[in-house]
Amino acid sequence: MADTVAAGLGEEKETENGDKEKEKPAGSVRTNSEKSNNASETTETLGFYGRNAVNQERRRSLSDLSLVRFISAELTRGYFLEHNEAKYTERRERVYTCMRIPRELEKLMFFGFFLCLDAFLYIFTLLPMRVILALIRLTTLPCCGLNGNRLLQPAQVCDVLKGFIMVICYFMMHYVDYSMMYHLIRGQSVIKLYIIYNMLEVADRLFSSFGQDILDALYWTATEPKEKKRAHIGVIPHFFMAVLYIILHAILIMVQATTLNVAFNSHNKSLLTIMMSNNFVEIKGSVFKKFEKNNLFQMSNSDIKERFTNYVLLLIVCLRNMEQFSWNPDHLWVLFPDVCMVIASEIAVDVVKHAFITKFNDITADVYSEYRASLAFDLVSSRQKNAYTDYSDTVSRRMGFIPLPLAVLLTRVVTSSVKVQGSLAFVCAVLFYLGIITLKVLNSIVLLGKSCLYVKEAKMEEKLFQNPPAATPGKQASKSKNKFTNPPVFPADDLANDGLSASITSQPVHRSENPSSALPNSNSDQFLTTPDAEEKDITSDRSELKHRTAKKDLLEIDRFTICGNRID
Repeated sequence: MADTVAAGLGEEKETENGDKEKEKPAGSVRTNSEKSNNASETTETLGFYGRNAVNQERRRSLSDLSLVRFISAELTRGYFLEHNEAKYTERRERVYTCMRIPRELEKLMFFGFFLCLDAFLYIFTLLPMRVILALIRLTTLPCCGLNGNRLLQPAQVCDVLKGFIMVICYFMMHYVDYSMMYHLIRGQSVIKLYIIYNMLEVADRLFSSFGQDILDALYWTATEPKEKKRAHIGVIPHFFMAVLYIILHAILIMVQATTLNVAFNSHNKSLLTIMMSNNFVEIKGSVFKKFEKNNLFQMSNSDIKERFTNYVLLLIVCLRNMEQFSWNPDHLWVLFPDVCMVIASEIAVDVVKHAFITKFNDITADVYSEYRASLAFDLVSSRQKNAYTDYSDTVSRRMGFIPLPLAVLLTRVVTSSVKVQGSLAFVCAVLFYLGIITLKVLNSIVLLGKSCLYVKEAKMEEKLFQNPPAATPGKQASKSKNKFTNPPVFPADDLANDGLSASITSQPVHRSENPSSALPNSNSDQFLTTPDAEEKDITSDRSELKHRTAKKDLLEIDRFTICGNRID
């Protein structure tokens, strides 16, 4: 009995413990749910109080806004420029470049002006002497005997042709009546004269661009080696063409000088003001265009030529006015303010134009020293023993400045304005001519010394010992000849020795062979080896030509400088 009772009590305790354990998870679940409910209630209350705080802050900030607070914030707020340091440094360098442009540009203009003056004085001083020496050699040749195959050297032939052209054009200019031209132009209205002056400027550029080609064709036709005597007849049409060009260009410059003289003598100076304002129109036509270094070099040379031509035109105007007033010195002071005004406007236009072109195209002011070194290189190379052209022709090709028409016109004006009567006047004229010769010699010496210094600073001495560049037609001829043959390859050492030896020789030797074979081979010639690869090689030559023209050297820019805005 006792065991059964104990067993029954044990089972009841186990059942009670199992019920208690089942009740515990239910209770724990209830407590967890109650805790989560309490937490959600607390978060809701916190969010409510947080929103209230934000709303209160907004209301406080809106209440704090006022005009005084806004003004104080505008007066005390700051910013930091160093956060964009590169941008502001670039802007400062642009300002410094614009400030350096006038000084560097005027250095180039000053040097280029004396280059043009040297080429212009050469026509009056050394050219007559060289012509006289050539004629003496030609007349005394039967007595001395013929040493070579030529009667005259090529340089002497060109000098004689220049002298004959000058004499013929000078006498033909006497048939042009300056007084009738002056009164004819003065009778026109102001607007017509303004249009005429602009047309004359355009015509002057066109004449200059084509005139040097005519003269070069004459010089080469007269000096090229000829096998038959009948071939010398071709010089005659070229000579008459050159004479016609010089006459027309001289008359055009005379009309331009006459128009400027009418503007000086007008009562209200309105025409002079309009003509000066025409220079500022040039800024609009060139500042907002894309320019590279080569194009800027072309425009700089054009500006040098234009400035020198304007100075000669002003000299002609002053001579004509002084003649009309019987060389009264008081009238010179009347013309002096207008002359200074024209020169000042020309300088101001050039400075503003170049300053903004360099600014818009990110060109530094140091580029003008490179231009000056390039002009100096032309002067030094023309003084070498192996020079292939005269210095005056080099300036003509580089700047588009042809001194022959301007020299013919100035000689005509001076001889008609100044009357040499009596022995004293003749002595004064001789002394004046000797002074011009002295000025030419001193100018040439100083320019040569400065040019050597500029070339040395630019480290261009090595180019002086290189062979002169061949002409474009010759290169094309050599290409057509070497299409089906392997071109000879020369070592670099041999080429350097040839360049050094060429600088030592005194006169170029005329060879009987084909001149195209003596020209240096270009890089594209080495690819033209077989007829099968002809088309492929032509395309490669064209691609190389594109890259070559894109990186054109300054020394290859010639007389096309007169078209200053031309983009290659």
